Amino acid sequence: MSLLVVGLSHRSAPVSVLERASLNADAQVKLLQDTVAAEPATEAALLATCNRIELYADVDKFHAGVAELSTLLAQHSGVGLEELTPYLYVHYEDRAVHHLFSVACGLDSMVVGEGQILGQIKDSLARAQDLHSAGRLLNDLFQQALRVGKRAHSETGIDRAGQSLVTFGLEQLAQGGDIQEWARGKKALVIGAGSMSSLAAATLARAGVAEVVVANRTFDRAERLAQILMEGDDTDVAARAVPMESVPAELTRADVAVSCTGATGLVLTAEAVAAAAEGRTAVQWAEADGEEPDRAPGTDGQRGNLPATSLGNEDGCPLDLASVQNTAGFSVLGEAAVAGMAAADLEQHAAWVDNGTVGGAQRTAGAAARPGTIDPLDPAPDADAIAALAATVATVGRIPERRRPEPVEEAPRPQPVLFLLDLAMPRDIDAAVHRLAGVRLVDIESLAEASAGAPMAADVDQVRRIVSDEVAAFGAALRAAHITPTVVALRTMAADVVAGEIARLDGRLPGLDDKHRAEITQTVRRVVDKLLHAPTVRVKQLAAEPGGAGYADALRTLFDLDPETVAAVSRAEDSTTEKNRGPA
Repeated sequence: MSLLVVGLSHRSAPVSVLERASLNADAQVKLLQDTVAAEPATEAALLATCNRIELYADVDKFHAGVAELSTLLAQHSGVGLEELTPYLYVHYEDRAVHHLFSVACGLDSMVVGEGQILGQIKDSLARAQDLHSAGRLLNDLFQQALRVGKRAHSETGIDRAGQSLVTFGLEQLAQGGDIQEWARGKKALVIGAGSMSSLAAATLARAGVAEVVVANRTFDRAERLAQILMEGDDTDVAARAVPMESVPAELTRADVAVSCTGATGLVLTAEAVAAAAEGRTAVQWAEADGEEPDRAPGTDGQRGNLPATSLGNEDGCPLDLASVQNTAGFSVLGEAAVAGMAAADLEQHAAWVDNGTVGGAQRTAGAAARPGTIDPLDPAPDADAIAALAATVATVGRIPERRRPEPVEEAPRPQPVLFLLDLAMPRDIDAAVHRLAGVRLVDIESLAEASAGAPMAADVDQVRRIVSDEVAAFGAALRAAHITPTVVALRTMAADVVAGEIARLDGRLPGLDDKHRAEITQTVRRVVDKLLHAPTVRVKQLAAEPGGAGYADALRTLFDLDPETVAAVSRAEDSTTEKNRGPA
């Protein structure tokens, strides 16, 4: 077996590179045709999805095969070889089989266990069969990968996470609720028109959103996607295209936005999202409190004096925050509440600290102790305590907490009014958006955390064991099949020897009757079969083990078998297999 796979995926390359390297249908056909026409490859199949581009081939030389397949991928994707090479990975022989089986089971997907990949593998095999680029090796490999993937989903619970990345992301936005109920009537903004964005737009349209607006740097691609959505038989959605410059304005109208572009910088900043959600968030806060929105002068879209969408805004503080706005430190009332004393006493203590030392001779001119307060020149019993308090103030700059503030009921966080799904790598949407009130952001990191936190670790381990067992069985069967033509050629040669010797016996004993002649022929054949039985059975067993490919060569050498005879047997078997092979 000389199976080789060269490719790139979401695990090795950013989305920007994957989108640039994506291949349309015509480019995929041309790539397969050029691959089988290249010298190192005799078979080829291509697995191209939104998250991966992998070229499988049966090659006769490893290094030449890697160089040729990498060059072909670069040529047909339009990404320079030097730029593409750092993102490519290579798997060979058993590791290539293990990789495809893992992909088929959803273990290599961005969302572990998603089942969409099985249909994509089936389509890849059908395309290779139509182009006659898949021979016996790749036909058997992809057929077995489909069986392994189905077995993983039927024997384990891994398909509890079995959905596409877009569907999983929308489920996270809906917080586990029904996507169709959550999406019904919403206005959606889709930023980007690549494969992932197209899938997101189609998924939202099928989920029942009222409108889909597509924004893309290449306006023609946005228009094509919008037209496809409008003409879809399974959707009834209004769709239109807008230039990228219209994204800020469209965001103020949208209820949900999905972004997946090849941009190297941020497409949506926290400030832009805050501006889009500001007015709607303020109303939401007021409704949560059961009162009219605060519209004080200069605070439009704010709750009280604090911006409703400000980063890091906290509630539940017992201090009068309004009194400390636009000040350098805490208010006197706030310090008094924390210190546990009257505000008048606290002001007097501060005056002592500012104007002199406790118990000293310095005194502010005209200052006199108020009724009910401590005279600073009187060596009162509290002088030591006040001195300690003053020293603490000089050290930490504020009155230390003497008692815990009274617990207060926290105001409820407003329900999201703007939902954002970021499927780009690197990210399109500023991570600071996570802290904006009234906005819910789901990105690749949060999707990974949600997927990792799913209770399916045991299922993943079970699928990995299935993959390992299937890889070993496939390799053994492939190696055993590799030696079969040699064994057949050996037995054919032995039968020819028996036939020649019987003919020679007929010439020497022309009067031999048919009964005795048949008995002699059967005896000679039994002797040859017994002599060949143990070696041929054993050589098949040895060949099925790792590293057993050399036994076929040894058998051909020991019995001086004609290589062309062995090749003829292989061609005959391949022809028979091709005729008997059903649809993928």
